Amino acid sequence: MLTLTVNGRPHPLDVDPEKPLLWVLRDDLGLTAAKYSCGIGQCWACTVQVDGAPVPSCSLPVGAAVGRAITTPEGLQGRVADALREAWVDESVPQCGYCQPAQITHAVTLLSTNSAPTEAQIDAAFAPVLCRCGSYAAIRRAVRRAAEELAR
Repeated sequence: MLTLTVNGRPHPLDVDPEKPLLWVLRDDLGLTAAKYSCGIGQCWACTVQVDGAPVPSCSLPVGAAVGRAITTPEGLQGRVADALREAWVDESVPQCGYCQPAQITHAVTLLSTNSAPTEAQIDAAFAPVLCRCGSYAAIRRAVRRAAEELAR
């Protein structure tokens, strides 16, 4: 038995500590915003925050997440998350939408630590996440828009 803290709530679970965090989140806790894609941590569609940093949950054994704060895309809250979600809609970012929970998770991490990122910093923050439909320009616009809104 192990306990995970997910989106601020403890969840006691009887799972193999080697099971990937992604599958525990999706199958055992019903939190499906983090997507399965590659299964080897290369595309980052499964991004969640662990202790405030983005990580690919498909390659993190759940046992390594015990005692750490896990935030899924569903659990992103606050002014930064709200500004980003609004900017995502205003800029019509999603095309296929598959990577968008991961992209927003990376954006929340970026703007929570850097309220006025440069283009290079925006690109670096999103470099791990593979967007199959090519929404990168719209993502950049949405991050800039959210940063401007947060600066007001």
